[in-house]
Amino acid sequence: MSMNPDGTHTRQNAGFTLLEVLVAFAILSVAVVAVIQGFAQGLRLLKVAGDHQRAVLLADQKAREVVMPVEGHDQGQDGAFDWERTVTVVKAPDLERTPATRKWTVYQIDVKVRWGDQRGVEIASLRTTAEKAPPAASR
Repeated sequence: MSMNPDGTHTRQNAGFTLLEVLVAFAILSVAVVAVIQGFAQGLRLLKVAGDHQRAVLLADQKAREVVMPVEGHDQGQDGAFDWERTVTVVKAPDLERTPATRKWTVYQIDVKVRWGDQRGVEIASLRTTAEKAPPAASR
């Protein structure tokens, strides 16, 4: 230390003390850890969203595979996804008959897709089919 002309002591080496540098590094390390955790959380959410989208597309595909609805239940696996499809007849009021049809039937198609730790999606759709009338007898 050196003495000023007014009798006060001055610090000759201008710089940071070891304690100040350690505190700065501690603050910086906490900030870096928080940023890295934020990015990791974003990546996890991105994966969950992608899995959800693939599950919805699979459920839609399995519902569309039913060309002529018949009551029943089937299931299977597609990659990491387990799916289950149920087709049931829905009680509906008598629908209007036309000359070409005898009876309309309403079917409900339920598809459940599951994956991972209790994650899943379910979709339901309704489909109608008409039973064709027998050909008219010729005279």
